[in-house]
Amino acid sequence: MSAIPVLPKTPRDRLSTLGLVAATFFIVSGGPYGLEEVVLGYGYKGALLLLLVVPLVWSLPVALLVGELSAALPATGGYYVWVRRALGPFWGLQEAWLSLAVGIVDIAIYPTLLAAYLGRLWPAVGGVAPLEGGWWMGLLAIAGCTAWNAFGIRSIGRGSALLGAALLAPFAAIVLLALLALRSGGLSVLRSALSAPPPGDRGALVAGLMLTMWNLMGFDNASTFAAEVRDPGRSYPRAMVVATAAVAGCYLAAVLAAAVAGVVPASFTTGAWSAVGERLGGPGLAALVTAGGAISALGMYCALLLSWSRLPVALAEDGLWPGRFARRHPRTHAPVPAVVLGGVLSALCLGLGLRRLVVIDVLLYGAALLLELAALLALRVREPDLERPYRIGGGLKGVGALMLMPAVLVALAAYAARSEPGALGLSGIELSAVVALVGVAWGLARRLFPRSAPAREAARLTREGERPLR
Repeated sequence: MSAIPVLPKTPRDRLSTLGLVAATFFIVSGGPYGLEEVVLGYGYKGALLLLLVVPLVWSLPVALLVGELSAALPATGGYYVWVRRALGPFWGLQEAWLSLAVGIVDIAIYPTLLAAYLGRLWPAVGGVAPLEGGWWMGLLAIAGCTAWNAFGIRSIGRGSALLGAALLAPFAAIVLLALLALRSGGLSVLRSALSAPPPGDRGALVAGLMLTMWNLMGFDNASTFAAEVRDPGRSYPRAMVVATAAVAGCYLAAVLAAAVAGVVPASFTTGAWSAVGERLGGPGLAALVTAGGAISALGMYCALLLSWSRLPVALAEDGLWPGRFARRHPRTHAPVPAVVLGGVLSALCLGLGLRRLVVIDVLLYGAALLLELAALLALRVREPDLERPYRIGGGLKGVGALMLMPAVLVALAAYAARSEPGALGLSGIELSAVVALVGVAWGLARRLFPRSAPAREAARLTREGERPLR
């Protein structure tokens, strides 16, 4: 496993359980923003069914995996450490590469969403093509969030809690107004919305499935900063359960409220939550919902940049990246070079468009997740005596059955997206395969040229009892 950096021992320098819940919420969700095309593709009934089933077969198994392995191996790098320890350095490197790639694609989505929501208030900032107003707005947001991350993990944890309250407040008002509307004709509107057929064609259905998975993935990203969490053995299992329930509950309540509001699914495109707010509470609530979309995008970008930036640190400590990326600020302990790198790379992805980014994101994430699932099973077999403050129940067979569910969903998503657009003239799945092959080439190059591995890596492998590259 990666060497855990020496952190100050004072509790204030670590992330609390509440801060971990808030950061995980933003890493995974950030509120119902982004669900619009799920309703567009599947209608209200289909969207609610997806939002009931997908958390059980996709989010919950991953959250339990994170709870067990983050508690047992609370190291900087998280899932990279698990896969390397369980399957060896070659597969650890594949996990790291896939996660680096998917992380950059993922965090680049949120400046795009920021521009989309602000474009509802100020149309001049709606476009994200290079040099358009939304593009400049996205760059400004990236710069601000990168600077915020440089202030350290505790500032992100506190800020995420405050941003979460700010963005969820308008949705709390929407849900409350929807409940009140049930007594004055809203129930018949709800029944009509649930009985209406889905409006989407095949493209909309694929986009809806991908967006459902995208809106419910990423719990494992909260593992990369486990070395900076207070009492991870207790914090992670609790935080994962609370965050899963919070995300799923938030989504279901918001979609039900939209159905009560009577917004037609065919018009449910990005930014449609503002129309729901206007129908239930007037222009004032619509403006607050739009502002909440911008807050959500900022909060998710900050939390995901926090997660992504710890992976270069772990790679640098293992000698796979330049050592400068392991440097931390002496006061905030933030890995400033890694944070800045994430900001720069995500800025380069601006302008690709939400749908393309989501398809690539889900496919790359699914490949990395398969390695994490294999690592959980391998560690159960190879290290049965590893101290696990939290252990998934059901024994090895139960764990295998639980982990099979997200694996099947990954395969289904890959098949459904086989003709979805990507970039550079390639489909989403073709582009994802090319990105994955770069990691394979990297790993093979290290096997063919082992002298490129620094001596400290061999010493660390011997010291920590890991198996050598093979």
